[in-house]
Formats: sequence, structure tokens, C-alpha cells
Amino acid sequence: MSRRFTRLVAGLVATSLVAGCGLVGGPDDGRVEIEFFQFKSEAVRTFDRIIADFERENPGIRVVQNHVPDSETALRTRLVRDDVPDVLTLNGNASYAELARAGVFYDFSGVPAVETVSPAILRVLGDLGTANPGEVNALPFASNASGILYNKGIFAAQGVAVPRTWAELIAAAERFQAAGIIPVYATLSDSWTTLGALNPIAANLSPDDFWDRLRGDRTSFREGWSEVAQRYRELFSYAQPDRLSRGYDDGNQAFAQGRAAMYVQGSWSIPAIRQFRPAFDLGAFPMPAGDVRLVSGVDVAVTMPREPRHERESLAFVAHLMRPDVIAAYAEGESAIPTLRDQTPADPTLAELAPLFDQGRIVGFPDHQIPPVIPLAQIAQQFLIDGDDQAFLSTLDEEWAKLARRRN
Repeated sequence: MSRRFTRLVAGLVATSLVAGCGLVGGPDDGRVEIEFFQFKSEAVRTFDRIIADFERENPGIRVVQNHVPDSETALRTRLVRDDVPDVLTLNGNASYAELARAGVFYDFSGVPAVETVSPAILRVLGDLGTANPGEVNALPFASNASGILYNKGIFAAQGVAVPRTWAELIAAAERFQAAGIIPVYATLSDSWTTLGALNPIAANLSPDDFWDRLRGDRTSFREGWSEVAQRYRELFSYAQPDRLSRGYDDGNQAFAQGRAAMYVQGSWSIPAIRQFRPAFDLGAFPMPAGDVRLVSGVDVAVTMPREPRHERESLAFVAHLMRPDVIAAYAEGESAIPTLRDQTPADPTLAELAPLFDQGRIVGFPDHQIPPVIPLAQIAQQFLIDGDDQAFLSTLDEEWAKLARRRN
């Protein structure tokens, strides 16, 4: 294990062990046992079925699924002990990026499954960072999309077409407001929900080289995000009056009940909304800002340790996970975006976004470029409370500077 890796992990996690992350072995029946460490609590049963199918086809391999609360902390604790699970899933975010750049994960660049993945989705994951140029340190298993969910019934009744530009979006909001309809339902009491709008606005309005320049101390949020702050504040001016006291669950229910024309969230909200049995057709469109690219992240990335204990068996399980039928079934069950070439979402709401994937007009989440130590959601929440552009941008710059000093 490199000194660079050891220093990184030691700085990411406390030395105390996380209860529950140990693996319980099975009987000694001659099979090779591999651990599958995955972070989706809602997908435990789904992965149980996938594992059962794999074991039937590979009787010499036993796969033990391991899911624990707060999986990122549990994983980092194990990394300190040089105990990386045989196969694992992670969210494609800033935490994954730091570990990938540190050389923790396997290089899949020569694995056949890489050729089956949508190039645009693979690029989103690669843009977060790799151990070395040209490496593929994880395979995208499921993706998501962040944009604007809308009530097709309200849009049709008011004669409003899906907005294609920012001016059209604001005009639609004005029309709904004039008709006594809440244009945008906001849930600002849960700070993380503020990122549902910030991510697509920032992704489309920031310069393409913004993050490279920011990391190189050649730009700032004040310089690169001025228009982002302006439009972010403008959009939320069309939210309901009680937006500061409403949370995510409130928003899912209110939107399902037809109490707003639009809801700025992503594909992950669709199953939660449908639990309330909306009486209208649900639609989705990308945030119409800047170049109008769809913000999409790798919700579930599959990877392995740099030096696997059971390389052949682990690669066999990864290959099974990346089969088209497995990915399609998972995506349908979880309202996710399938990640392979020529696959389209089964959910009709997500199917509206499929052309953007086909055209490669997708971009990663800006907040995945920002390490969790910077409280972006809370900073954004405060901005949407006080509406002070300069305070918002200055705070981001100050937090980024603190991070840079700690790294140095």
C-alpha cells in the first residue's frame, strides 16, 4: 500500500472501528468465497436475487452480500486496515474520486465489459478522476438524471410547452403563478434538496474547465458562478411561501397531489412520488440553462481492489453484474438509467430523457467535484434563505481555500 494512499485514508476516517462491517463466513464446502460490499439498503433483496442467479451458474463461487449503515465510513475504516472487499459498489461522487485518484481501485480498462458501457456515462465517471490516465477504475452499473419533473396535466391545461430555454422556463413560471398554481415546489428544510436545482444550473453555466482551473487556483466561485447564483435565486423565487418549512417527503406528497406544476428533483424521486399514486402523467425535462445538457451521475459504480485476493472469481461476478439483462432489471426496479449502449429506460418518464444520452449531451454533477468536508448543501440552503449572492460565492471560496490549505 502506497504512502500516499495510507495518508489519504488516515485523513478521511477516524481510527475507531464501525460496528457491523465484519463479514461472516460460510461453511467450508470448497467454494471460493468473495465479499460483495454494497451501499443501497433498498436494493438488498434485488442483489440477493442477482447473487442467487450467479451462484447457480458458478457453483464453485459463493458471494456474501455485506450491507451496513453509513457504508462510506465503514469502507474507509476497512481501507485503513488494507481490507478492501472483493467486489464493491459506491456512489460516483467526490469520495469515490479521491480513492480512485489514490490508486485504491482496479483498472478495468482491458475488461470486455468496458466496451458495452455507454461512452457518455463512462466519461462522467472517468471525469471524477482516475489513478492514471487512461484507466477505468469502476464500471457504471446504474445512473440517474437530475432535472425538472413536471405535471403533464397542469402543463396541458395551461397550454404550456416544455421549456427549452431559461426565458421559456421563467415565462412558464409566470403563467402558472398568474393562474394561482405553484410553479415550483421547494423543500428547503432538508438542505440536501437544494442541490437538485444547483447541480443542473451550475453544470450548464460553468465554464467547461472550471473545476480544473479551480483546483489550480486560477479561478474562483465568485468569478465562475456569478450567473449560476443569479439564476438559482431567480428560480426559487417562484417556489411556494412555506418552502423553508417543507421537507423532501412533504414535497413528494405535495407534487403527487398536483399542488405544483414543477418539482426540481431527479430520477431518484420518481418511486417516492408514485407511492402517493399521482392522478396525472409525470414528465421530466433537463434544466434549460446554458448548453442544456442533462446532469447525470453514476448512482451505482462497481469496482474491485487494486490487487484482488480472488481476481478470477471477482471478475466473473462483475461480468455477471454488467450483463444487459441484469442491468435492465435493476434499472426498471429502481427507476434508474441503464448504463449500457443501446439500452433505454423502461420508465416512460425517464424515456423522455433518453435522446440526451444517445447524443452524449450529459454532464456530471458539480457537487461530486466538491469533497463532503465542504458543507455545500447547507451553504446553498442559507443562500436560498437570505438571497445574498456575494455572501454565497464568498463562503464557497473561503471553504475551498480551507480545503486547499488542509491538503497542502
